[in-house]
Amino acid sequence: MSGGGNNVVNKVLYATSYHPIQAGSIDGTDVAPHDNGVRRALLCYNAGLYDPSGDSKAIGDPYCTLFVGRLSHHTTEDTIREVMSKYGWIKNLRLVRHIVTGASRGYAFVEYETEKEMLCAYEDAHHSLIDGREVIVDYNRQQLMPGWIPRRLGGGLGGRKESGQLRFGGRDRPFRAPLRPIPHVDLKKLGIQLPPEGRYMSRTQIPSPPRRKGNVSDREEEYYREKRSVERDEEFKERSSLRSYHSHRTSSHTHSSHRRRSKDRDERSRTESRSDRKERSRGMEDRYGDNKGEVSGSKRSKRLEEDRCHKRHKHMHSHHHRRSSSQDQHSSD
Repeated sequence: MSGGGNNVVNKVLYATSYHPIQAGSIDGTDVAPHDNGVRRALLCYNAGLYDPSGDSKAIGDPYCTLFVGRLSHHTTEDTIREVMSKYGWIKNLRLVRHIVTGASRGYAFVEYETEKEMLCAYEDAHHSLIDGREVIVDYNRQQLMPGWIPRRLGGGLGGRKESGQLRFGGRDRPFRAPLRPIPHVDLKKLGIQLPPEGRYMSRTQIPSPPRRKGNVSDREEEYYREKRSVERDEEFKERSSLRSYHSHRTSSHTHSSHRRRSKDRDERSRTESRSDRKERSRGMEDRYGDNKGEVSGSKRSKRLEEDRCHKRHKHMHSHHHRRSSSQDQHSSD
């Protein structure tokens, strides 16, 4: 592929395997080492002095593990766990420290429960902030990238500009599209990966990390991991629903107890008012009952007296009439 146009200036390529000379080149087309670090990495690479699986601290599933770099030296494991746990369930976390002083080396490895959670963090956590520092996130190249040589042996994908030991091909510094013809023959002699034609990507695209081979055991393991993840989510939802149910039941019980208390209070007030009315009526009867009897008795005695007077007056009138009639009779005789 030849360059020279604006259509390839912003195109980039990500390395799928590691080669020290290619990693030291800005476009992946160098055929000679340009610093002592690349020479040292090339020596270890050709002699096979580095064994990626020989690190006893590199434990866990590499397909579920992320590399988190450019951390602040004051950042602790708890801070990293707090920030990275929002992307998934963290199974294991290792902050790399100096073997003598115990100080942080500025990078860590985070292992998630499932590969899906790792991919979520791989896409979203890149260039996020942890303790005010912008970090980079990449897949575990130590165990998944063929030919990998670590930084302490002259390899890696880090480095500072002032040291002249920049490394390219990774997510943060991909290979730029070459501006001159690629020397394919020289690259083949060194065994360097050839930049493929037509596979250059834009800087906004997210490179895909290596995926697990789909054998039966891996599929079964992935299935059980997904199942455990689903069960864990269901358990969390169930706990949340139980908490909401208990809180709702407590609030409803409180409301019902308030209603019951108010109802009892109203019933008590009605009963007391009814009893008060009865007591008042009894008091009125006790107070006015004898007087009523006396009043009615006086009325009856007055009526009887009037009847006696009327009868006496009538008797006297009849006696007077008989007496007058007898006198008249004697006078006639």
